[in-house]
Amino acid sequence: MSERLHLTGASRAELVELFERLGEPLYRADQVFRGLHGRRRRSFDEMTDLPQDLRAKLADLATASTLSIESSYISEDGTRRYLMRTRDGYPVETVFIPTDNRDTICFSSQSGCPLKCDFCLTAKLGLLRDLTTGEIIEQIIVVLNEVYGTGMDTPHGTNLVAMGAGEPFLNFENLIKALEILSDPNGLHIVPGRVTVSTAGIVPKIYEFAGLERRPNLAISLTAANDELRNKLMPINRKWPIEQLLAAAKVFERTLKRGERFTFEYVLLSGVNDSENDAGELARLLKEHGLRKVKINLIPHNPADQLDYHPSSPEQVKRFKQVLEEKGVSAYVRTPRGRDIFAACGQLAAKAEPNTVEIQTA
Repeated sequence: MSERLHLTGASRAELVELFERLGEPLYRADQVFRGLHGRRRRSFDEMTDLPQDLRAKLADLATASTLSIESSYISEDGTRRYLMRTRDGYPVETVFIPTDNRDTICFSSQSGCPLKCDFCLTAKLGLLRDLTTGEIIEQIIVVLNEVYGTGMDTPHGTNLVAMGAGEPFLNFENLIKALEILSDPNGLHIVPGRVTVSTAGIVPKIYEFAGLERRPNLAISLTAANDELRNKLMPINRKWPIEQLLAAAKVFERTLKRGERFTFEYVLLSGVNDSENDAGELARLLKEHGLRKVKINLIPHNPADQLDYHPSSPEQVKRFKQVLEEKGVSAYVRTPRGRDIFAACGQLAAKAEPNTVEIQTA
């Protein structure tokens, strides 16, 4: 079963090649692609526009779905967290964040994470494995079907953020292929401008990302303005220190096209990196490297019992933002969502029984 092709992760060109090998009319490739992505079908039996013998043939050699929902939870603020499992039993977490004007789906690129960031609960899992292209895409399909019903239209646009479990740039090829498939007009048609990819600072991949013709928005997790502190908080900094990271960021900034967004993310940790001096050091660092188009997303830390960090107070967050703006740096505060169900940034750790209400699903 595990060796069967996962067609959700196949491009249209790959589907054409498959149907050519099967001796089937090539228009069947478009039918299957629309069924998987446009109509969000998760089994070939649901694709009733295909002949029954073809559906049986596809079921013998391939699959349309590999993820199953183990548990799902809803926050008091409407955020939903889905804990799924792969066919081989690894956890995958995906978060649905509704607002009045759009929905955002925060998806994972890996099961677990290898980066060992000291303030992140996901780091406690370590890396279990990379997710396949199909598993990345299927998270989006599963969540949309759970929220709106199988194949039903969504009431407004969907944004995607690669900010779930894992480091997206350590699964670069599968990620980029998934985003290409997701952007197809005959499928989910979630264009790159509605997608943001967050990296902790995999410097070679930032350069590669900068060279892509069609790419999502980029966010770089910084969280400290000097190597000594960043080495402790984000050990990846020992491999690619701040000087190298910001050099790559400057190259990326030069390639920005109209409408693209480029942000640094800064997790505010009480008494660790949230002083006025820290804010001033951050502003100086960006100016010294000539980074003028970048914006700062300030993220109050999302607490967990297993972590020795606490969120900055609202007053301290406000003052940190004020200092940045006084020094000419654009800064925004991200409102925490889903803290009570372990769905907020840095809280994803395959926790199956949070102290909250489980969503009732069929």
